[in-house]
Amino acid sequence: MILLLIIGVILVIAGFALKSSPNQLSKFSAILRNVGFVVILLGVLSSAFKQIEAGQVGVKALYGRVQPDILESGLHVVNPLLNITPFDIQTQNYTMSAIHSEGAQEGDDAIRVLSNDGLEVVIDLTVLYRISPEDAPKIFKQIGVNYADKIVRPVTRTRIRDNAVYYDAVALYSTKRNEFQQRIYKSIEDDFKKRGLILEQLLIRNINLPASVKTTIESKINAEQEAQKMQFVLQKEKQEAERKRVEAQGIADYQRIISTGLTDKQLQYEQIKAQKEIATSNNSKVIFMGKGNVPVIISDK
Repeated sequence: MILLLIIGVILVIAGFALKSSPNQLSKFSAILRNVGFVVILLGVLSSAFKQIEAGQVGVKALYGRVQPDILESGLHVVNPLLNITPFDIQTQNYTMSAIHSEGAQEGDDAIRVLSNDGLEVVIDLTVLYRISPEDAPKIFKQIGVNYADKIVRPVTRTRIRDNAVYYDAVALYSTKRNEFQQRIYKSIEDDFKKRGLILEQLLIRNINLPASVKTTIESKINAEQEAQKMQFVLQKEKQEAERKRVEAQGIADYQRIISTGLTDKQLQYEQIKAQKEIATSNNSKVIFMGKGNVPVIISDK
């Protein structure tokens, strides 16, 4: 648009300059002027149409004054003198990581904080946020387009440091991690809201402790695992001892019942019953030894 206006003005000026020239080129002055006016008209008309891409809004400014209303995505007819600045209202992320190639900035950009017990804890974090469309003019006027470095980064780092002092290093690493994340989420959300930003999610990717603390934690975990393993073995041995005790008690009870409950007639009856079952077998022979004697069973096999 500006380029067309500049070309058109140059052509008009050249046309007027050739008009007063005594050489033969003066006959082209009218053509140059007309072409120049057409180019200027095209530049003005093209500047009157503004397309806003999907996922963006347009912030309008006239001679440095920011207009309170915005342009939604689509094609608009606007004042050619307006300056339109697009703002992305889709979800954006800002990552601060110790890994050089992952963060929004080059190098080690992790957040280093001091815990309640005076230890340095290194935190990798990702912030998911977006711009509130109706607050885009306020952001443009008060902050500018570089809101990520001016608001997102410093507010996040400051709030994390402010809240980390309420927890010791081991708690941040293990039991209080979710509580810490919820706490910093609330404080950052409030600060973002005042600036026209909407915090969607706060992701603590990693918490690194000093090497000495890590060794202590690993030793504690190993000791707890060994204690749990020993408790399991003791429980198993206890159950096995109980099983053997119940089994021995059952045998003793059985023997007591046998020794006290069976009479001679019952024993004789059981003996006759067993002998009868053997005698009826196809593979056995019965030989009677005489009166009062117990028969002898002889197998064919």
